[in-house]
Amino acid sequence: MIPRYSTPEMDVPAADAVTCRDRAPETDEAFVQAVLDREAITDHDVAAFVDVVQGAIGAPASSWIHYGLTSSDVVDTALCWAMRDAADLLIDASTELLGTLLSMAGAHRDTVMIGRTHGVHAEPTTFGAKVALWALQVDRDRARLRVARDGIAVMKLSGAVGTYSNIAPAVEQHVGAVLGLEPVAATQVVARDRHAEFLYACASVGATCELIAVELRHLQRTEVREVREGFKPGQKGSSAMPHKRNPISAETISGLARVLRSNLLAGLQDVALWHERDISHSSVERIILPDSSQLAYYMMRRLRRLLDGLVVMPERMQANLESSYGLVFSQPVLLALIQAGATRDDAYRIVQRNAMKAWDDGLEFRTLLEGDAEVDNSVLDDAFDLQRSLRNLNYVFDQLDDITV
Repeated sequence: MIPRYSTPEMDVPAADAVTCRDRAPETDEAFVQAVLDREAITDHDVAAFVDVVQGAIGAPASSWIHYGLTSSDVVDTALCWAMRDAADLLIDASTELLGTLLSMAGAHRDTVMIGRTHGVHAEPTTFGAKVALWALQVDRDRARLRVARDGIAVMKLSGAVGTYSNIAPAVEQHVGAVLGLEPVAATQVVARDRHAEFLYACASVGATCELIAVELRHLQRTEVREVREGFKPGQKGSSAMPHKRNPISAETISGLARVLRSNLLAGLQDVALWHERDISHSSVERIILPDSSQLAYYMMRRLRRLLDGLVVMPERMQANLESSYGLVFSQPVLLALIQAGATRDDAYRIVQRNAMKAWDDGLEFRTLLEGDAEVDNSVLDDAFDLQRSLRNLNYVFDQLDDITV
């Protein structure tokens, strides 16, 4: 303790402090086994740990081990320390994924493809614009991870029910400064909304990875075939069908996202504890906190590898765009007719009539419009101009300039 806050009654004698440090047991396999053996008797993990440490140090100095603390002071502080470090790894992984997405967005800025709504051709876009939106979402996930990291980088040494009855707040401040954790007011445990926020950040990462994975799965369908996952020499897609090249990475990511969402629900249920504490959260957290941390990290790394090896097929994208007889320009035609003087209802009727005939009979949409007596052909050139549809996409890409990797 620093001299300003030292009191003889609360200070550990200097000689005892030296003894405790010098005789502290090494945390090797033998030590772990000794704690496990002791826990079989105490049925309490922290008490078992304290007993073994005290036994190694020996009386009277060992009496100062765990002095004035409760188990949660140790366990919650250590858990928050581990979660903070896990968050740092997650933030690094999100930054790496973001770098990959930014590079891909730039490379395919002008790679034209059809945009789809409800799985149906809508209007033209570019693959780069699609990836740019993914990058913006990953950047938001990174911001959420940073907030969650700050929220969980805390600690407490305030004792049973959090009243500092046996440990002065100055001790907590000193330990927090050494560990790089912020002391916070607490009951016997650190409030679990912090842990739930961390789990939400992990689940959000999973949802974003799944969003990208689901899109890539659709784009790899045989009928679409606009992208393809990398396929190594000697790799097999099916034990029965030698032609198969399946979207296995994207499907794996989709599945793991479900686990992260389920873990978030359990974490939210851990927020409400009895009075100043119970241990209903403890068994849950032993599973969901390490699992969510590891899965979110794995998913971002797996997605990055998928994107690094992704084969993009611009020619196929162009062919798919052109496969719907020019119907992707129906809205520009609608607006052009309105600007030429038609009412919206009349313009919609004209465009829909010709669009349905084009689709049903396999005829070019523009050819049908040019033969329609109600259509002013002078407006069609601009309406069917692909670059007109894409002329404002710079707005999307400009937002990427604010992202730092």
